[in-house]
Amino acid sequence: MPSSPLIAVEHVTKQVSDSTGVLTILHDIHFSLRERESVAIVGASGSGKSTLLSIMAGLDVPSSGTVRLAGIDIFKLDEDARAALRAERLGFVFQSFQLLGNLNALENVMLPLELQGRHDARALARDMLDRVGLSERLSHYPKVLSGGEQQRVALARAFVVEPSVLLADEPTGSLDFATGETVMELIFELNREAGTTLVLVTHDSGLAARCDRQIRIEAGRIVA
Repeated sequence: MPSSPLIAVEHVTKQVSDSTGVLTILHDIHFSLRERESVAIVGASGSGKSTLLSIMAGLDVPSSGTVRLAGIDIFKLDEDARAALRAERLGFVFQSFQLLGNLNALENVMLPLELQGRHDARALARDMLDRVGLSERLSHYPKVLSGGEQQRVALARAFVVEPSVLLADEPTGSLDFATGETVMELIFELNREAGTTLVLVTHDSGLAARCDRQIRIEAGRIVA
């Protein structure tokens, strides 16, 4: 008997209104993901990929439809409960790194653990930064780290909480090719080790091909 999906996106539509009327960003998006599966969400800029990822994380609210994470309808939760579920279950990696400039590398990775009340936050963060090759950069602040180093700090911060799901939005988009390749190797390696479900938004067909499957979005609709 097949296991229940870890993530189920159920007939999600997203509309916004402006002075010209109603714009539909996502049209009846429906799919599910199993534990440990990797999926690439691909499509041109403006196709709705990042909006879909934000809704899957509960950071944005759909106009209709819902998302279930481990059977939990996340939009039946209030904002505080959704935030708690994100902290427990989800890791995030963004194109723009999203590191806190007033915290050094170690403190950035410790932060989600401290929010969970973990007393071993410093040791776990050190170990994770060592794992991504930054054991010599613990006390460095984001402004003195290269783009690739900042993204590795972001990866360490995402994986240190052992998330069920990693959501990655164009994680190599602001990196040069060689650095991007190194970062993606690390993402796939960490993902295999941790047994995480990976959702990767990308326009890079080479990266997409490395995932178990691809979901292509055009003008807010799944076309493949």
